[in-house]
Amino acid sequence: MERKTISVTGMSCNGCEQNVETALRTLDGVSRVEADHEADTVDVVLEDGVSNDDVNAAIEQAGYDVEA
Repeated sequence: MERKTISVTGMSCNGCEQNVETALRTLDGVSRVEADHEADTVDVVLEDGVSNDDVNAAIEQAGYDVEA
């Protein structure tokens, strides 16, 4: 298991947090996710085999930007 904090821009409310959390929960291997629009972060716990590209793509498909 790996815990990551990802910088995400574009979240402005609790609904945005839910959108990002829902998008990440659809990925196999995501065991925990918590978005914080005030801090512009998403904390996620991933099982082995979940790639950063998959996580970033899910966030971007939900309409938000991942900071490098």
